[in-house]
Amino acid sequence: MGRKMEWAGRANHMGGLPRKIVVMAVGAFAKTVANFLNTTYVHNADALIRLVHSRPRGVPLLTVSNHMSTLDDPVIWGFKGFPSMDAKLARWVLAAEDICFKNSLFSYIFRLGKCIPITRGGGIYQDHMNEALERLSDGEWLHTFPEGKVSQEDAPIRRLKWGTASLIDRAPVTPIVLPIVHHGFQEVMPENFMFGRRPPFPLCNKSINIVVGDPIKFDLPKMRQMATSMSRDPYPCSMGWPGSDPHGLDEAARRYLYSSISEKIRNIMESLRSSCKSTWK
Repeated sequence: MGRKMEWAGRANHMGGLPRKIVVMAVGAFAKTVANFLNTTYVHNADALIRLVHSRPRGVPLLTVSNHMSTLDDPVIWGFKGFPSMDAKLARWVLAAEDICFKNSLFSYIFRLGKCIPITRGGGIYQDHMNEALERLSDGEWLHTFPEGKVSQEDAPIRRLKWGTASLIDRAPVTPIVLPIVHHGFQEVMPENFMFGRRPPFPLCNKSINIVVGDPIKFDLPKMRQMATSMSRDPYPCSMGWPGSDPHGLDEAARRYLYSSISEKIRNIMESLRSSCKSTWK
């Protein structure tokens, strides 16, 4: 199956005008919800802004965050001082195919908004994951929600899906991985507002708290070596993954590696969440 409406997401589609219009409109919406309808507090915003504006040429940026509502993206980028209406600087983001791409109109609009459809349950080697890998290969900024689905409970970061870890491992140039933890979106867009449904519009007078961490360092050669030496699996092809990867890791070693990368990210995100929880307004 081909990539769903990928042509609409290209920068040169109709001279880039439709993308600019959509990104500006969505950015204005995010600014309104974050700054006028609600109050947003951001810790360490400069770390994110600096990496979005200027990082080494060809080096991709991968931001990861918890997922508390369907509005996390784009409103998380609506805080004061962030270039949320600049189509060139805007993030690519992995988006649930069954929600954001359920018809042709939605698919077109979300593609213009630099969204990549992901089939939940489709595995980490599905074609659209390869598309995300291509964006990283281009040195772009990609955002993911590695928990995989919305959770509005005030609870520890859940076990992360392996898709994000696989992108970190497979990218030709290892991306700068920046963790972000937020709180408050569950009140702006509660899942069970009335009759078990979300409100038709974002709620007002809530506090949104965003904490940007420091880049996570990965010694991937060492982690791959550890994965090779530690993995022992009598059923190496149980998940139907490709037999080997460019680094020579079999499926068992990749499972160990992706688990290790995911757990490191989860621990750092949970540390951020725990340390800042008492300061959330």
